[in-house]
Amino acid sequence: MKKIAVIFNGGTISMKIDPRLQAAVPSLSGEEIMSMVTGIEEYANIESFNFSNLPGPHVTPNKMLEMSKYVQNIVDREDIEGVVITHGTDTLEETAYFLHLNIKSSKPIIVTGAMRNGSELGYDGPANLSAAICTAISEDASNKGVLVCMNDELNSAEEVTKVHSMHLNTFQSPEFGPIGIIDNNQVIFYRDILQKQNILTNKIEENVELVKCAAGMNSKIFDFLVESGAKGIVLEGLGRGNVPPQMVDGIKRAIDKGVVVVLVTRCFMGRVLDSYGYEGGGKELRKLGVIFGNNLPGQKARIKLMLALGQTNDYDLIKEIFEKK
Repeated sequence: MKKIAVIFNGGTISMKIDPRLQAAVPSLSGEEIMSMVTGIEEYANIESFNFSNLPGPHVTPNKMLEMSKYVQNIVDREDIEGVVITHGTDTLEETAYFLHLNIKSSKPIIVTGAMRNGSELGYDGPANLSAAICTAISEDASNKGVLVCMNDELNSAEEVTKVHSMHLNTFQSPEFGPIGIIDNNQVIFYRDILQKQNILTNKIEENVELVKCAAGMNSKIFDFLVESGAKGIVLEGLGRGNVPPQMVDGIKRAIDKGVVVVLVTRCFMGRVLDSYGYEGGGKELRKLGVIFGNNLPGQKARIKLMLALGQTNDYDLIKEIFEKK
């Protein structure tokens, strides 16, 4: 049987209701969670690791970098044939994408979690964990980067996002759908990932901010962020990638001071393009030196920019990282 590393990293999957607080808190050890995954010993030889016991909102980009190095060391072991990582769902897509960009390995790396804690009826943690392990032992899961396994569905870390605050099927790829499913403990892939990008760096730039654009906004937020030491700003623009005209001067001032500005859309689906030539339109933003972030959501573009700036300060190289076809 294949040896699979299961790395426990907190989140709802490790929580139960505290009677005093009447709220979920970290309570379950990795061993206790694994004991609920009955019969998995017939499918894989499991080696467990305890990385942290953090709720999703407590996970920082620096913790993601630490985890990336930790996972890389494990996946580099010859006897380990796949890795499963538990994680809090609030920031799961960001960590999964960080690992997707920062780890180089052909072995399956699967991130999973739970939407219901161990005190709730229908606790989904053990089922998600067993499905993730079944994915990690599948030959077909190799060379696909990091996958997210929840609710018997598989999504690429590059495409997946959390779309609902409570539903069990919250992790979805809105534009392209799941990459595969787990059915009767078997993994079935519908399609492949055509391009897999790596940003291999041992450091990140923490001072990267995220701004969401809305009607009537001006340049105050950009000026404040530049004065506060921002090295990069991800802007969730309107529609195809446009901003209110009052924001343009602030964007220009930021770029003139060496801040890298990446534009994505606040829309749920679709990519940005320089389609519009009016003031604040994508054509003007591109001429100013704004980098276009394709169809990434803001939170993932921020992770990518942190890694890109950790690797290089060269504007042209960063532009290529985001806009390379």
